[in-house]
Amino acid sequence: MDDVAIDFLRRLPLFADLPEADLRALHQKTLPMTLQTGAWLMREGEMADALYVVLAGAIEITKRSGGQEVAVAVCGPGEIIGEMALLEQALRSASGRARTDAHLLMIHERAFKQVLSASPTAALSLLRTVSARLRSNEALLRQSEKMATLGTLAAGLAHELNNPAAAVQRSSALLRTTLLEWQNVTSQLDALKCDATQAAVLHSLQAELPGRMAASAKLDALARSDQESELQQWLESADIDQAWELAPTLITFGYDAPILKVLTRSFKKAQLPPVMRWLATSCSVYGLLDEVHTGAQRMSEIVKAVKSYTYLDQAPIQEVDVHEGLENTLVILRHKLKTGIVITRDYAPDLPRIEAYASELNQVWTNLIDNAVDAMHGQGQLTLRTVAQANHVVVEIADNGPGIPPEIQARIFDPFFTTKAPGSGTGLGLHIANNIVQRHNGQMRVASQPGETTFHVTLPIQLKLIQHQL
Repeated sequence: MDDVAIDFLRRLPLFADLPEADLRALHQKTLPMTLQTGAWLMREGEMADALYVVLAGAIEITKRSGGQEVAVAVCGPGEIIGEMALLEQALRSASGRARTDAHLLMIHERAFKQVLSASPTAALSLLRTVSARLRSNEALLRQSEKMATLGTLAAGLAHELNNPAAAVQRSSALLRTTLLEWQNVTSQLDALKCDATQAAVLHSLQAELPGRMAASAKLDALARSDQESELQQWLESADIDQAWELAPTLITFGYDAPILKVLTRSFKKAQLPPVMRWLATSCSVYGLLDEVHTGAQRMSEIVKAVKSYTYLDQAPIQEVDVHEGLENTLVILRHKLKTGIVITRDYAPDLPRIEAYASELNQVWTNLIDNAVDAMHGQGQLTLRTVAQANHVVVEIADNGPGIPPEIQARIFDPFFTTKAPGSGTGLGLHIANNIVQRHNGQMRVASQPGETTFHVTLPIQLKLIQHQL
């Protein structure tokens, strides 16, 4: 059995050039393992202390991304698992689970290092394996990162559209009921057989309603309460039913007790109840119409922001308004900013438009702002600053979170490096953002200390001109 296992190891590129004595010594230090289907071989986030050679069966390699286990590879007989974390002496960056019943050899760290010392060919083979695996994993997780960004966009869009849509639905339902009531009180008003003077007053009231809606009374709570109370008393003295319900609507449109006393001098006391109900109901109709208009307008603004954010139906390279891109990103992420983020804008008034791959650039802003919000745990100050410098623009995105420890600042743009808990991020967000900035011939850097972290993004104004010069 030992000879069979040794012969198997000898056929693997990693061990092919090991002297016979060294190969047999290595085999003596391996530990056979058997896993049943579904059993975990290793878990993401654990400290690495060994690598594994698959003898039979299949091991599925997964990585947590966006709260889900994303399959990145399936390793079969002859493949090696877990060598990357062992080389870096780091935590496992992925998990491995038996897809079928599997047989493996476990090689501890010390024995593995002896192999690399004894065989330069083994080290070169391992380098090829690691390089190929990095490319494969990064390609899969890049797609996962794009889907995560799409998920952020969809979540923000759904959240932002839900509120105005609900408002439109609620207002339109109330409008249906209010219109029926308005028709009823209008019929009662017609039955009064008003004279020419009274008809002129009613016509004047109806004509001024749209203008009063546009300039509706802006009162503080105390002043509004006092005016409503005074108006309610006057309505009740005129034997008008439901005065408590009519008063707030009339006050909103600026009809307080003194104004109504003047407007209604032409009517007899018996005529006032239907006149007041008609006026209050007319105000409600205009108010509800305005709510429907406001909600629909808000939805239109959101859709416009999303279209601009993604630059649908436009060429990849655009002349981009950086401020517009930042503001559209804030719209997309508004559901995360509402919890307690104070936004400070310090925009350069003369910032020129720049040539850029617009939708990609918005992905940079999304990543940086989203990371800042996460760093502050949803509570803090986010500062957006822009500056024009010679042939470049500089965008600074700062937060007052705990900061990035100095010892890891140099690694934050590395692929798969993340300070978040396992499963909370792929470690590719900043890496991809930095690549996008470099694609624009720009530069991204970070300055961080406790209480202040600032990402500086420098971008050329003329992308094509800079490219030709390079």
